[in-house]
Amino acid sequence: MRFDKHFYKANDRSHMEQSELWRQSDLEWLKSEGFTRFGLARLERPLSLAMYDEWLNEGLHGEMDYLARHRDQKADPKLFEARMRSALVFSIDYVAEDAATKSVPHLTAVRTALYARSQPEAADYHVAIKRRLQPVLNRLELQFPSAQFRLAIDTAPVLERELAQRAGLGWVGKNTCLIDRKAGSLFFIAEILSSLDLADVQMPAPDHCGTCTRCLDACPTQALISPRKLDARRCISYWTIEAKTVPPEELRPGFQDWFFGCDICQTVCPWNIKRWGESTFKMKNDREELVRELRWILTETNSKIEKTFQHTALARARGRGLKRNALIVIGNSRLHELKSEVEAFVADSKLAELAEWTLNQFNKA
Repeated sequence: MRFDKHFYKANDRSHMEQSELWRQSDLEWLKSEGFTRFGLARLERPLSLAMYDEWLNEGLHGEMDYLARHRDQKADPKLFEARMRSALVFSIDYVAEDAATKSVPHLTAVRTALYARSQPEAADYHVAIKRRLQPVLNRLELQFPSAQFRLAIDTAPVLERELAQRAGLGWVGKNTCLIDRKAGSLFFIAEILSSLDLADVQMPAPDHCGTCTRCLDACPTQALISPRKLDARRCISYWTIEAKTVPPEELRPGFQDWFFGCDICQTVCPWNIKRWGESTFKMKNDREELVRELRWILTETNSKIEKTFQHTALARARGRGLKRNALIVIGNSRLHELKSEVEAFVADSKLAELAEWTLNQFNKA
């Protein structure tokens, strides 16, 4: 992902010449802009860095090499941007009351992660959140004319869940997601980095997971190998979104009918059920529509698929990745109607083995 290079600054004075400080109370006006959950945190060496290093050293990040490349900048934010001293952190819901009926344009039956079908007109969430935070950046420029600001939406090399926890927005749960007792965990995290120093520090939110292990118990591929420790190499979301290769055969049955992403470790969480109710997360089962959509994925060109989804979250997987995902769903769902479409991939240089596996699933009870 690319960093947002746009800076907001009123003049070129160095940080040492700036004397402005900000407090949580300075930001009450954000509520009138529709932001109800926000907080301030200093940009400093993360407390969770040792855990992050251990995670990388064990190779649990899979093929996501960029996470290792950005490690030093995450350890010392000044290596990323020397002028920035603090962050205004937001959590922004991506689930609506009608979440069960929302869908990605052109796809109404395939099962996708809630965040992927959440934004107006299915815009990529980076674009949608940037658009929403633009007025905030403009007002901060006027409120603090000698300061500098930079927007970050999971694109900057910062450990943003820890940053959000230190801003008082929740705790890092056993499913590795940031959780708030009232808001649950189905939200985006975004930051506005600033050269301002903090006058006060928010108390981090305490852990309220208790003895609950629902997320660990529910993961169909056992990707949560221990509390707060995710093996991406076993994660459905990783394989259907980030990975460029085909998942190991032993993991495929656990993918069930997930086409893009997975919400299981979040939707079983009591804090999300309390917030949204279980019915919010249920999808309609329409086999005929599912067959139609997966047939389109398998038979359309990669370039046409990528053009169709270019402004949505699904663009991340690209055309070939979505075909890979479709083959797994077809096999797990025993969609015999698509046998001929699957057979067309038996000669494919990258998906042949997966196509054979899919065909073999048709013979199982």
